[in-house]
Amino acid sequence: MENNTEISALVKLLDDPDEEIYQHVEQKLLEYGGEVIHFLENAWEQSFDGLLQERIENIVHRIQFNTVKEDLNLWYLSGAFDLLQGALIINRYQYPDLDEQKIIVQLEEIKREIWLGLQYEMSSVEKVKLINHVLYQQFGFGGNTKNHHDPQNSYLNQVLESKKGNQITLAIIYSTLAQRLDMPIYGINLPQHFILGFIDESKQEGTEYGVLFYINAFNRGNIFGKHDVDQFLRQLNLEALPEYYRPCSNTDIIRRVIRNLISAYENAGAAEKVAELNELQTIIAEGDKE
Repeated sequence: MENNTEISALVKLLDDPDEEIYQHVEQKLLEYGGEVIHFLENAWEQSFDGLLQERIENIVHRIQFNTVKEDLNLWYLSGAFDLLQGALIINRYQYPDLDEQKIIVQLEEIKREIWLGLQYEMSSVEKVKLINHVLYQQFGFGGNTKNHHDPQNSYLNQVLESKKGNQITLAIIYSTLAQRLDMPIYGINLPQHFILGFIDESKQEGTEYGVLFYINAFNRGNIFGKHDVDQFLRQLNLEALPEYYRPCSNTDIIRRVIRNLISAYENAGAAEKVAELNELQTIIAEGDKE
């Protein structure tokens, strides 16, 4: 109760014209973190003062952004094992109040449809064709070719809603579904592209890194071979480095999602968002812990 009294008193001081007092109040509220959001939102609803509303919006955003930073740091330091969890944390950057259970339910619904079609004797190619049928034909997912630079292509909730996404988000959805059905399909970080590989886990030591074949989630799950990757790299005049053929880490994938968002917001001229996303990127900085 003591906290509530202090928070209420601080909120009442938010419209103080003295900038120094305001900064002190803002700092105290930021220290409280998430527990003050409810008070701030109530104050926003009851106010007709534009300056006060703007100050409240800024504080709420900063608290929510700090939470995203803490969550991403914790995910990273704990080993970044759950790719979906990492993608949901990035989702919180733009949609902090989203009911994430809704995303999980949507994915479960797609997974169930794939599971219903699975048969024990299916080959790995047949399994992929089943995923493709369910994901692209039954549910209508596809690459957003018309508006490829839209930041919404990088947010899971938006992609599940619109059924349109970029290479990386569609690949996250695809591999998450596959792995939950015990299919070893993992992301592969190509330059200017992002693909998936179906892994034979008994052969990961060989030169092919255990990849039986590759999958393009952006192009309706198209299946292709190593020679196609070779050709793609030749077209870009790039050396065929091992990391272009083998699965990458979950950290690599989330780093790439953040890079896509930075690029999208740079295009849109949203400098504040670019600065914040650069902060997120430093949390999982290259070579930091891999």
